[in-house]
Amino acid sequence: MPACVPARAADSTRTKRVHPPHSPPPDPPRRFRVAGADLSASLAVFLIALPLSLGIALATGAPLQAGLVAAAVGGIVAGRFGGCPLQVSGPAAGLTVVTADLIHRYGWRTTCAVTVLAGLAQLGLGCLRVARTALAVSPAIVHGMLAGIGATIAVAQLHIVLGGTPQSAVLDNLRALPAQLAHLHPAAVSVSVLTLALLLAWPRLPGRTGHLLRRVPAPLVSVAGATATASLAGLTLPRVDLPSWSSHALAGAPEGPALGIAAAVLTITLVCSVQSLLGAVAVDKLAARRHPHLGRSDLDRELLGQGAANIASGALGGLPIAGVAVRSTANVNSGAISRNSTMLHGVWVVVATLLMVPVLELIPLASLAALVMAVGIQMVSLHHIRTVTRHREVLVYAVTALGVVILGVLQGVALGVAAAVAVALHRLTRTRITHEQRQGVHHVRVRGQLTFLAVPRLSRTLHLVPAGAEAVVELDGSFMDHAAHESLQDWQRTHRARGGTVALTARDGSPVAMPSLSSARADSGGESAGPSACRCRPWTPWRNHRCESPPTATAGGGPEVPGEATGPSGRQLAHGISAFQQNTAPLVRGELARLAREGQRPSHLFLTCADSRLVTSMITSSGPGDLFVVRNVGNLVPLPGAESGDDSVAAAIEYAVDVLKVRSITVCGHSGCGAMQALLTSDAEGAQTPLRRWLRHGLPSLERMADDEGPWARIAGREPADTIEQLCLTNVVQQLEHLRAHESVARALGEGTLELHGMYFHVGEAQAYLLAPSEGGDDVFSRVGAAGDLRHPA
Repeated sequence: MPACVPARAADSTRTKRVHPPHSPPPDPPRRFRVAGADLSASLAVFLIALPLSLGIALATGAPLQAGLVAAAVGGIVAGRFGGCPLQVSGPAAGLTVVTADLIHRYGWRTTCAVTVLAGLAQLGLGCLRVARTALAVSPAIVHGMLAGIGATIAVAQLHIVLGGTPQSAVLDNLRALPAQLAHLHPAAVSVSVLTLALLLAWPRLPGRTGHLLRRVPAPLVSVAGATATASLAGLTLPRVDLPSWSSHALAGAPEGPALGIAAAVLTITLVCSVQSLLGAVAVDKLAARRHPHLGRSDLDRELLGQGAANIASGALGGLPIAGVAVRSTANVNSGAISRNSTMLHGVWVVVATLLMVPVLELIPLASLAALVMAVGIQMVSLHHIRTVTRHREVLVYAVTALGVVILGVLQGVALGVAAAVAVALHRLTRTRITHEQRQGVHHVRVRGQLTFLAVPRLSRTLHLVPAGAEAVVELDGSFMDHAAHESLQDWQRTHRARGGTVALTARDGSPVAMPSLSSARADSGGESAGPSACRCRPWTPWRNHRCESPPTATAGGGPEVPGEATGPSGRQLAHGISAFQQNTAPLVRGELARLAREGQRPSHLFLTCADSRLVTSMITSSGPGDLFVVRNVGNLVPLPGAESGDDSVAAAIEYAVDVLKVRSITVCGHSGCGAMQALLTSDAEGAQTPLRRWLRHGLPSLERMADDEGPWARIAGREPADTIEQLCLTNVVQQLEHLRAHESVARALGEGTLELHGMYFHVGEAQAYLLAPSEGGDDVFSRVGAAGDLRHPA
């Protein structure tokens, strides 16, 4: 998620250092101080955690106070020692099925011992610094696991909602459901329905009054409303029973088969660790909008904190602990600024368990069951299903979910991993290679990934092309291994040596470059084709631009040594022009002559920064006549009437749209933009130099980034590296809005003859990102692969 700096604090960034993105989040100062934002956030999280902790304990079959113990320990211990300051830990719904099965098999004391052992295992994993390895697990497996657990929880709690008692297995619960429906308990059903109605309706209260009321968490309102109604109506229902703490059961020595205990420890360790680490990454993205100074979480430290919390919780007779998404989201949205809010929420839970026992014992179990059933249903996320379907991983998702429901969590995850591996192997082996001849041209199409497994079929198909024929090889895949590359390279070299021609293209017809082919031909002693046989080395400032051809005569009559910098920059420019005249001009002279006769007809206006590292023709694979390029400091588009005497950008836009009739306009920002850095660190409002007067046109971008209500600009799959990158992304979106304010652009958009696109180029990664629509309302820049195109109008 994006990290924004409020506009009023922009000047302070000159002295306030932005915390590096990969460093551990800062701990609070040693002198304990509680900010007002942390205090209010801790109360909001406490009000959510209290009913949910009791409900999860009820769903597992554990003593109800075990949920309160886990909530308190998760807040205080994991909050203090974890690596994600704003993540709230406690008894998680994702562990309900696992814990319930452990209690049923081995009893409560052994379950507590297993929790302690799982915490020790987490400490070991944290010391080995393998936390980020957990992020390599396919999201389809994680979401499938949560969906399976959610379905199991919902079916089990449905029996309590209807006034009955759940069975130990989900299939038994499904078989017993018809009989349970035939013997409803009216009081339990009415309390459950009221709980669900309040839970669904409360967040949707309209108007200003509704906005104020929605500050009270819906889970608290639903349980409190159902409890008050049941008490006032005098309904006879099973209620919360909190035994005396003097009789509270603590952990004992594990009793049971060693293999079963080991499997239980492994399951708790994996589920707790993966859920907590993925939750920490999600909290980072959510918190980056408000607190860019926090940076990324230290995942290894988070694993250590979770391990310490599980050891303490198990030893004190509490449930297993993991990071909880609902509470963490509430913590961030309530304005928490440090780990103090997380720790304070645990303190409030301790206070409640000591002082509010008579009030807690009024809560009907049916109300808690309805609350947990709703949580279980929400774990089967439609958004996740749409995502895995779009990425063609629905099979992995379904196998994992069904495996968890039918066999158990560990077995379901194992099945999901096996399904993911099988799908990956299937994709690697399923490569379609076809050959056809049209109008004397032989077309070879490759659909899928080219690996060594497809080399025999590729070789057979390529040899169907006669010697000396014209051939087009169309590659539609994102991967080609070394074996396939060498096979294609050898065939292309042989085919050309026999008088044939070969063109490598992508599916859309754009050329695919294999730069080593021509150089291999020259190195092997074959006939050199002159300029086409050269290859370029990596660039440094005005060095190695020229190709590795034999020395040629320079414009001054002497030999020119490739890569040698001679004289000042003026002479370097002359040498570059000389290299163009000798090497490139013969190749493009015909095309430029055609353009000179026909005039320019670009289809695209490309507005980008003047930064010297942005080579527009290189990053867009364009040539003469393709792009109408406008460059300025910061890729800014001044609003109409705000040009301060400089109408050059507006004139270029009007000419491109009204005269050249371009069909699309792209605003391209880039990483490390000096203009954006200057905008953050200088006072553009009061400045009088030409540069600072120009940077005033970027102030709306700074204000947009500081808007706490969003939407925010972000990169799909990762958060911005720092505040400067966040502003670079936001600036692209803001300049697109400025474009729409120009009369010629607005008219063309209304007529449907023009599209606008946003683009971000990361210089260090040589990676382009395009602005794509987002369901969440944010402005998301998606990575462009080898076959990417401008399919997402902004």
